[in-house]
Amino acid sequence: MSNYQLPNVGIIILAAGASTRMGSPKQLLSYQGESLVNKTIKQAIASVCHPVILVLGANSPSILSQLDQIQQPNLIIVENPDWQLGMSSSICWGMTALLDNYPTIEAVVITVCDQPFLNAEIINNLVESYHSTNKQIIACEYADTLGVPVLFSRKYFSELTNLTQDMGARKLIKIYKNDVFSIRFPLGAIDIDTPQNYQKLLEN
Repeated sequence: MSNYQLPNVGIIILAAGASTRMGSPKQLLSYQGESLVNKTIKQAIASVCHPVILVLGANSPSILSQLDQIQQPNLIIVENPDWQLGMSSSICWGMTALLDNYPTIEAVVITVCDQPFLNAEIINNLVESYHSTNKQIIACEYADTLGVPVLFSRKYFSELTNLTQDMGARKLIKIYKNDVFSIRFPLGAIDIDTPQNYQKLLEN
């Protein structure tokens, strides 16, 4: 990253879901000694992205109570009152907070907190690819699909801020596929949605 030490790129962590398939807040599941949400925040803060915005919704009080206190000064925490409307509403709330606080931001990475193998290197690779390819969307490639974490340039901020219930980041990737460059993140296919997913993760 030596050519662009201070990229003007923020990151939004989506952590507002109710984890209905899991039966308990998956954000607080422990892996390698820390919760998935704290693990994700730590990697985001270690990356070149700033600011780091965390969007909470369901189970917000219990998640807030277990956030790593050391990390909190580096976070903008947003509560999404419309979390029942799905991921698109959390993207909208995160984008609004980002642009209210950093109106000149150049691009944004959108990620989730249930990919246990996400790390700062992957996030930095998205930013580096954005600068080196001049593509406007940089997505991660895994399990024959393109998905999060994904970087969008400012070109898409209006659409991200106005996403509707049936339209998430992955839909934008499909619509604007000619604008997309992908980086490989095979372990991105591992996300934790069910107790079976979690048990498999712990066994490996």
